[in-house]
Amino acid sequence: MGKIVVVDDEKIVTSAFKTLLKVEGFDDAHFFNNPKDALLFLKKETPDLIISDFIMPEMNGLEFLTAAKKLHSDVSMILLTGYADKENAIKAINEIGLYKYIEKPWDNDDLILNIKNGIERSHLLKKLNEKIDELEKAKNELENYSQNLEQMVKERTADLTAANLKLSGIINYCADGIIIIDRLGIIEQVNPACENMTGLSETALCHMKLQEIAYSDNVDFNKAGKSGIFGLGKEKSEILIRDCYIRNALSDKRIPVEINFASISTEEKERYVGVIRDVSLQKDTERLRDDFIATLTHDLRTPLLAAIQTLKFFLDGSLGVLDEKQTVLLSTMLHSNEDLLGLVNALLEVYKFESGKLTLCKTIFPPKYLIEQCFDELKPLADNKNIEFILNCDISDDVEILADKGEIKRVMINLCGNAVNYTNKNGKIEVFAKAQAGDFIFSVNDNGNGIPKEDIPLLFTRFSQGTSKKRSTGTGLGLYLSRQIVEAHGGKIWLESKLQKGSEFSFILPNSVQKKVKVSNG
Repeated sequence: MGKIVVVDDEKIVTSAFKTLLKVEGFDDAHFFNNPKDALLFLKKETPDLIISDFIMPEMNGLEFLTAAKKLHSDVSMILLTGYADKENAIKAINEIGLYKYIEKPWDNDDLILNIKNGIERSHLLKKLNEKIDELEKAKNELENYSQNLEQMVKERTADLTAANLKLSGIINYCADGIIIIDRLGIIEQVNPACENMTGLSETALCHMKLQEIAYSDNVDFNKAGKSGIFGLGKEKSEILIRDCYIRNALSDKRIPVEINFASISTEEKERYVGVIRDVSLQKDTERLRDDFIATLTHDLRTPLLAAIQTLKFFLDGSLGVLDEKQTVLLSTMLHSNEDLLGLVNALLEVYKFESGKLTLCKTIFPPKYLIEQCFDELKPLADNKNIEFILNCDISDDVEILADKGEIKRVMINLCGNAVNYTNKNGKIEVFAKAQAGDFIFSVNDNGNGIPKEDIPLLFTRFSQGTSKKRSTGTGLGLYLSRQIVEAHGGKIWLESKLQKGSEFSFILPNSVQKKVKVSNG
């Protein structure tokens, strides 16, 4: 509420003040019977209100408040005086600048009101002086700024000149081509690297159209609208064009490039700057990767399949009876070869998705039967761990979805299989499926150990194996492939998990649900 200093040479008065202020809730009050002691305190502390008696030995109230005023000019001061000293009190208010004088004996309610008003006045004066100081500081800064403005302009001009020279050097010696076009695709400026790519000088290139030197299977360079050649506006400020080619007028070769266009439009004119990157080396690398994948699928899968089939012949007794040790050894070899084949197949699928070579084969089918099929395949595994495996399929028989049936089954099996693997014995797993507002939603909920919050963003990345607290023995590609499949369908996959409570994996296929059309026999 405020810090108060009370000075009176009579202890009975300070005692009365102490009781009164305590009752009113003023818990930061300091009492002195000697004004000199009070001055020593005021040299160290800043109060919000000072109350002083008028008649005191050694130093009267006017002398004390005058000295206090020099220490704290903004603090409100109240003088206690008798009726006979009223004239001197009024004079002190005018000369010293006191806030108030109060005659003895005082009215408690009136005294408390004056104390509260005095404290509020001190706070307001403090804030006012702070604002005045801020304005004075701002004024000084403005004066300094005005005095140094000319120098600042010179320095800024020099900086801009140096920056322009540096930028020009970067543009001229940049290995990537740089091109500036208007909204209709007419070339306005190019750098030397762009001249080398096209085999034409800047003079020849200027006023040509972009489509005369470049073409793409994905973007129509001839299309120009109100938002410019690429439809760039406020919502979309840049565009990356892949699978694009530049024609070289000298060698008549086509150079594979990627062009990243960004809008640099002003109120006067719409322009776009494009950075042209030669990706010939990248294309060669992709071709080598394709060859490597082909080698991987042929040179690894073929002998693995042969080894697996041979081991199965041994284990099913086709090549003779085996003893127990031989059976265990060959079974271990079979599982290891099957795991390796699974890794090879998973890597192949990852490559197909990332290279865009896997085309979804979408058909219209009822999801209910696919869900039940996945559930039935995994039910024995759940039973082996005594897990309560529950299916909640809120989808009728006449509901169908448009999707790649095989790939969606892969996602369902992956999510349910992970739940079975990571749920403890005697646990519980619930599978939910529903069609809602044209969307297909699938979820798997378990009461396992849960996943730490910091590990959740990593689970859908390549080669993510379990969490930082527990790692799996799988390839770490299952959830990554699931994400790729769902996103290829235009959907979304996500996870909600709490430690020691379990996890829920879900995915949604938007706008994929449609009712089965009934054909009339009539």
